[in-house]
Amino acid sequence: MSNETTIHVIVGGSAVVGLVAYIGLILVPAVRAYSGVWQRLAASFLTLYVLAAFMLLGVAGGAAIVWFWDRYGV
Repeated sequence: MSNETTIHVIVGGSAVVGLVAYIGLILVPAVRAYSGVWQRLAASFLTLYVLAAFMLLGVAGGAAIVWFWDRYGV
């Protein structure tokens, strides 16, 4: 397996795990909290902001690792 294939498998697996975590830990509880259809739709739409915030946090953390890698890397 080449390095590029390994990277694709890791990125794909991480995306699947992240999507499953989003659905199971954020979307499902938000939808189950309401009984009306429009309330469920609004709650599911608002969870996209939570998803965007977590993605931004992940990108910032990754950028910090890349930025400081040569300083603190072993």
